[in-house]
Amino acid sequence: MAACCWACTASEETEQNVLPMDELAERYVKTLLRLGQYDSDVVDAYYGPEEWKPTEAPADSLPADALLSEFQLIQDNLQAQPTDTLSELEKRRLLMFQKQVRAAITKVEMMQGEKYDFDEEAKLLYDAEPPHYPQAYFDSLLAAIDADLPGTGSIADRWAAYQAKFEIPKEKLDTVFQASITEARKRTKAHYQLPANESFKVEFVTDKPWSGYNYFQGNGYSLIQINTDFPIYIERAIDLAGHEGYPGHHVFNTLLEQHLVNELGWKEYAIYPLFSPQSLIAEGSANFGVEVAFPAHERVDFEKAVLFPLAGLNPAEAERYYSILAKINKLNFAGNEAARRYLNGEITREEAADWLVKYNFYEKGKALQRTRFIDRYRSYVINYNLGQELVRQYVEAQGGTADQPEKRWEVFGQLLSTPNTASMLQE
Repeated sequence: MAACCWACTASEETEQNVLPMDELAERYVKTLLRLGQYDSDVVDAYYGPEEWKPTEAPADSLPADALLSEFQLIQDNLQAQPTDTLSELEKRRLLMFQKQVRAAITKVEMMQGEKYDFDEEAKLLYDAEPPHYPQAYFDSLLAAIDADLPGTGSIADRWAAYQAKFEIPKEKLDTVFQASITEARKRTKAHYQLPANESFKVEFVTDKPWSGYNYFQGNGYSLIQINTDFPIYIERAIDLAGHEGYPGHHVFNTLLEQHLVNELGWKEYAIYPLFSPQSLIAEGSANFGVEVAFPAHERVDFEKAVLFPLAGLNPAEAERYYSILAKINKLNFAGNEAARRYLNGEITREEAADWLVKYNFYEKGKALQRTRFIDRYRSYVINYNLGQELVRQYVEAQGGTADQPEKRWEVFGQLLSTPNTASMLQE
């Protein structure tokens, strides 16, 4: 009996010593903000209390020991949280929080000089295991595309010549994008109740390693930038409007802010750390969201009727163009292989660029730009295609198949509004 009483008392004392989730959330946010002083990419968005931001200037060098100590304290307390009274949603919060902190610890270690191979880094940062494809797989896809392309010469050259017919003239970019955004917003608002004040601004910029970026500002507002360094083709209007806007990043961040931060008070969602499991869901849902809003046949019909004329392009070739694009999109994972081999030191930058030219049909200058992206964001590249694949599989497994569009919107909206990581989607 005495042993039982001692055990109960020890258990109660342990629980009393565990910091509450809200306090851990505050410490986590503040520590990430301090880490962000040493790498501007760490914090993608922050819309929490202004007083949580660091007021002191950053030290001359990364205070790694202090940061790691704080993140480890948070992680230890998360692992010690009592779970018997938690709801299923609260358990998901706890599990995702633990994975986010593990990623933060990994990022600090990498900033200290720790080296991970591509797959290990992806697992630690994004809670995902990237698939491997042999080069022969991509060669077989090239053969199928080769048969569809007109002209003579290399596949990449023939595709470049054909695709040039579908470039949006720079003076018509804003008109085409605004039409795409308007339609994407209309379709999304028909299914989701977004805050009345939600909106975003579009800017066209240059000299960036990415094609588009959403800077969520909080209070339902985003700044979206589109890079015009290279030609923008007609399909990118819907892709970017959906991915960066509706129902992509803008909607994802808006719903997280609305439901998890404002309604539930989960302040760890007031910060979006880029190198974290949240990014796989963010990028994967943004890519899949384009399909949710614009199923293939509806997309082509809308573009032929609205976007092609606005861009001054001939809609007669639209069906064929998108048929070839569908096959080219199957080569997306070739970019991951280029990044894996390059970052693991198996190929040079030039060889990585040549691989992207051959298998992703990048113009050489754009391929070299893509290696800049890989240098900066490393294994982040998996979040686009693997993320899209995992999100699609999850939504379809819940009944959100292409032939059930209403259910697809419903499941997709639930995914955007609740804690999820790659491994959680696969449970």
